[in-house]
Amino acid sequence: MNDPVTILTPPPSAHDTFTDPAAAVARLEQLYAEATGFLLQKFNEVLANGRADTRFRAFYPEVRITVTSHLKADSRLSFGHVSSPGTKVATITRPDLFRNYLTQQIGLLMRNHGVPVQIGPSDTPIPVHFAVAGQPEVTIPQEGALTISLRDVFDVPSLESMNDDIVNGTAKPNPDGSGHLAPFTAQRVDYSLARLSHYTATAPEHFQNHVLFTNYQFYVDEFEKVARQMLADPAQGYSSFVAPGNVEITTAEGVIPPLAKLPQMPTYHLKRPDGNGITLVNIGVGPSNAKTATDHIAVLRPHAWLMVGHCAGLRNSQSLGDFVLAHAYLREDHVLDDDLPVWVPIPALAEVQVALQEAVAEITRLEGYELKRIMRTGTVATIDNRNWELRDQSGPVQRLNQSRAVALDMESATIAANGFRFRVPYGTLLCVSDKPLHGELKLPGMATEFYRTQVASHLLIGVRAMEKLRAMPLERIHSRKLRSFDETAFL
Repeated sequence: MNDPVTILTPPPSAHDTFTDPAAAVARLEQLYAEATGFLLQKFNEVLANGRADTRFRAFYPEVRITVTSHLKADSRLSFGHVSSPGTKVATITRPDLFRNYLTQQIGLLMRNHGVPVQIGPSDTPIPVHFAVAGQPEVTIPQEGALTISLRDVFDVPSLESMNDDIVNGTAKPNPDGSGHLAPFTAQRVDYSLARLSHYTATAPEHFQNHVLFTNYQFYVDEFEKVARQMLADPAQGYSSFVAPGNVEITTAEGVIPPLAKLPQMPTYHLKRPDGNGITLVNIGVGPSNAKTATDHIAVLRPHAWLMVGHCAGLRNSQSLGDFVLAHAYLREDHVLDDDLPVWVPIPALAEVQVALQEAVAEITRLEGYELKRIMRTGTVATIDNRNWELRDQSGPVQRLNQSRAVALDMESATIAANGFRFRVPYGTLLCVSDKPLHGELKLPGMATEFYRTQVASHLLIGVRAMEKLRAMPLERIHSRKLRSFDETAFL
């Protein structure tokens, strides 16, 4: 009979009660630093010795709150309060990265319910991969590169703890009967933080609260030009610009050396000291990329994300270069069908729609009825087949016609649907680059001229819209349309 394996952990800590949100977050940071420091030390020892006679384990910290009253909280907010009495819990990772978010969310809970929170270790182990992820000098060896298996010594990522059951509305209560306080578990957040660095070649710390998605590299070039103009004018409030490889410049003349190889989704950040700047992600083409990017950026809890890219115009009255403001989506992308059934409506968000329309008017200097010359509001269809034109036209074209769609692309509905699923305000403004139903195909010469004349103004519209959203109170942007009747308290 084998002897039981000894498990070595940091010294146990009790749950402490806090009535000050800043002090609560400071305790979260302390507990997290102690846990990850312990794992890093033991990991280095194992690498040096090549063996271990015991297992090492440390735990994520957690926030716990118990509410006993059915009294209603501030009904003007769609977040910051629990929906029913009971105990709610959230495991926390990287409290240093989420300090402002956690301070705000915990503060709202205290104010709305008049009760303290408890901070202490959870019973969820921290995978060693995530504990050492922020250490650039440390590399996790591949399985088989060591004389021992890491899984025999440390906890490793578990798919059981990295699912989207909470945001999908399918999560069951915790084993102790408590409910969920936050939309993501700590392991799920850690997984996405690691994926973001991989896909975008920028650290999660650089991401801003307002995210633009595009499907063409041309927009990246314009974004860098805009960023340099903003940095040249301190009154704009932007502090730096970050390119893939975590290259950061603080002046308009800063040099950004090109990477030898761009990541799958090159990402750029026009930063503000308060994190309310603008991030641009070139997700490339296709709904799979759109889902991948939004799946991971969602854990950062951005205040809004918008799609600014190109589309096929479906109406003969449209011209190349016209804009399409989506107010509904036809979802033929299918990548979210298992997580968000197609019968779930994706509503337009009034605040985002107004910001986009006002931005178009300001950049184009057209108003009222004249604005209709260049912008159509309607349904945008998103499809998963780039060459849909080559199919039997009795299928897709008939559905497009019946849906009253005015434009077609491969990303917008995916981004909007994941925004709905993750409670991130979303919107779409597209630019017509071809009209395949009417013989105006995107040919090389046409495309070059089109991009040269339209991309700059389109990108500026996206930036201006984000600045308008930034100026709104947070409770206006985070609409109740995105919240269920049994919702987590954390945004």
